[in-house]
Amino acid sequence: MMHTFVAYVEDLPGVLTRVASLFRRLNINIHSLTVGRSEQAGLSRMTVVCEASAEAGHRIQASLYKLENVVEVDDIAQAPSVTRELALIKVAATPRSRSQVFELVEVFRARIVDLAPESLTIEMTGVESKIEGLIQVLNEGEERILEICRSGKLTMRRGHHTSGVLKAMNVGTDEAKEEPAVDGVAEPE
Repeated sequence: MMHTFVAYVEDLPGVLTRVASLFRRLNINIHSLTVGRSEQAGLSRMTVVCEASAEAGHRIQASLYKLENVVEVDDIAQAPSVTRELALIKVAATPRSRSQVFELVEVFRARIVDLAPESLTIEMTGVESKIEGLIQVLNEGEERILEICRSGKLTMRRGHHTSGVLKAMNVGTDEAKEEPAVDGVAEPE
């Protein structure tokens, strides 16, 4: 069973090492790991994808909460979510074969972000299967893939706000009702 853990962690040195070490101690391989700034100052959002049983998933989530500097953890693998991955693919392309690459890029709704005399760099954002599809088609053609760089999965719940986000937005609190509207414009009731 695939698990996708979204953890809000303090933006401090050593936090990534602690999280990776936890998975090593539990003997669980990380399939994808992405870390970046979050909507809250001083917190980073970490997305970790791994394969583990349901019981192990609960153990991982509980163990993550025990780590110093981990503020919030959510396993959203079974929840409705939006998942994307970014890929940069450098392809060898001669002036004669470029038109084929441009056609493929258009079909896959990707885009060319760099054009050099001997290569093209393609940027693609989408689900893993879509990126894998482009890579497979490129490998079947005359074009030779020179280099691939992928971000790992970025995942967010659909239509659901975690408690931390609700607090940051002041939703559901008495303070939210008392605060003035943004830019002085009143919100419709």
